[in-house]
Amino acid sequence: MTHDPHPWATTLPSLLDEVWRRLARGVHDRRAAARHPTLATISQSGAPQARTVVLRAADRSGACLRIYTDLHSAKVAELQARRQAALHIWDRGAHLQMRFSASVTILTGAEVANLWAQLPQGARLSYGGAPEPGQPLSDALAYQKSPDPAAFAVLHLDLQEMDILHLGSQHRRARFARANGWAGMWCAP
Repeated sequence: MTHDPHPWATTLPSLLDEVWRRLARGVHDRRAAARHPTLATISQSGAPQARTVVLRAADRSGACLRIYTDLHSAKVAELQARRQAALHIWDRGAHLQMRFSASVTILTGAEVANLWAQLPQGARLSYGGAPEPGQPLSDALAYQKSPDPAAFAVLHLDLQEMDILHLGSQHRRARFARANGWAGMWCAP
């Protein structure tokens, strides 16, 4: 009899618990796979856009995640046009792929002032500056970073669906949806 190194992948409830455990770890552990997920949106021209972001909060009871960004970034404009996004995490150590579909709300100003106040001074440099993110430069370092609370935005991802794939000795794939209370169902891998 072989020992299963990932027993959490054998039932729907334990698999869902493990996903949320890994998301929570990603918020606090810089080395965790969930710390730097890939966020995908659709550009104004209809092309898919993917970028690495930092996971800042994971709330299981509300089924939501939080990401910080510069209000002037392309992803904000893309999300203003289409509120849907996808998030992808590959956790190599667990042989676990996590894909999430979400409806995104963009929070700014007074709604996020308390989060801005908690940011270390060095981290604030990521929000604000000239020119705005994505604008052409004459030289690689021809930009100025200046912390600006008005440029600080929080992406609030209300999760709608999860597609979870475990690549163990026997592959397992499950889908969980908000619409059915996150009960989950097994799918062919």
